[in-house]
Amino acid sequence: MRVLKVVGIFLCMLTLAAVGLAGTNSMGVRDVSHVTFVAPMHVGTVVLPAGDFVVRHTMERSTHVMVFQRAQSKDEFKMTCTLVPLSQKAREDQTIYELNGANERVLQSLVFKGDTTKHVF
Repeated sequence: MRVLKVVGIFLCMLTLAAVGLAGTNSMGVRDVSHVTFVAPMHVGTVVLPAGDFVVRHTMERSTHVMVFQRAQSKDEFKMTCTLVPLSQKAREDQTIYELNGANERVLQSLVFKGDTTKHVF
C-alpha cells in the first residue's frame, strides 16, 4: 500500500514537471501556436489561403522552419524564417504584413503571445 502512494506521488511530480517544460523552448517560442489570416497571405513564395492555421516550430539543422497546417485539413505549408529576440515576452499576438503593388498581403513577421522571439520572413 505504501509503495502505491510513493509511486502515485512520483507520477504526479513527473506530470507537473512535464507540463512546466512544455511551454516555451530554448528558442523562446512555443512548439505549437495558432494564427488566423482573414485574407490570403503571401509568405515567401507560398500563398496561404485565408483561415485558421496550427503553426508548428521545428529546426532543420540550424534553420528555423515553421509548418502551417490548415485547421481541420491535412494541407501543410513549410517556410523558413529568422528568429529575432524581443526585449520582453509578447503581450499579444501580432501579424505584421505589407501590401504589394497588386494590393495583396505579404507577411513580414509574426509574434505569438508569451514568446520572447518574433518570426521575420
